[in-house]
Amino acid sequence: MSPPTPLQASSGRRHWLGAAVALATSGLVPHLRAQPAPAAAEEAKAPPLPVLGSALVVPAVDLIGGGRFDPGLARGRPLLVYWWASTCPFCALQSPEMDAFWKAQQGRGLQMLALSIDRTPADAAQYLKKKGYGFPAAWASPAWRQAFPKPRGLPVTLLAGADGRLLVAEKGQMFAEDVQEMARLF
Repeated sequence: MSPPTPLQASSGRRHWLGAAVALATSGLVPHLRAQPAPAAAEEAKAPPLPVLGSALVVPAVDLIGGGRFDPGLARGRPLLVYWWASTCPFCALQSPEMDAFWKAQQGRGLQMLALSIDRTPADAAQYLKKKGYGFPAAWASPAWRQAFPKPRGLPVTLLAGADGRLLVAEKGQMFAEDVQEMARLF
C-alpha cells in the first residue's frame, strides 16, 4: 500500500474562495472589508506557508482556560495547528468543522493547537465559550509569534504526521470534506 499523499485543495474550492475574497474586498459587504492598515502591514510581512515535508516545530504556549501546550507531548503523534481569529468570517465557517474533527480524531492520537490572533486573550476566550468549542486553544501573542510566526493568510491549517513532517499546509477556508479528508493522512 502506498503512503497517503498530502492534501491538495480542489480547484472548485479555490474558485469559490477567490470569489469570496473579491466580494469581501469590494466593500459590498460591510462586515467583510479589508483589514485595517496596521493588520494589513503585519500580514504583508508574514512568511509564506511552510513547505510540505518540512518539520513542524511549535514552541510551548499557555492554553486559554488553563493548562499548557507541551510540544514534547505531541512528539510521535499527529499534530494539527489551526490559526484563527474571532473576527474572521472564513474562520467562523471552518472552526465548527475543526472542532468536530478534533472530537472525532483525538482518540486516534491527534494533538491539536488552535492559535488565536485576536487582539486579546479575553476576546478569544469569550468567543470559544460562546461557540462551545472544545479544541485546545491558545492566544498567540505578538511576542510568542516571534518564535512561531503565523504564515500569510487566515485561517491557516497545518497538519504534521507522527514523524513531525508537514502533510497539509493550507491557507483560507477548508470545506467540511477537506477537513475530514485529513483523517486519511495519519
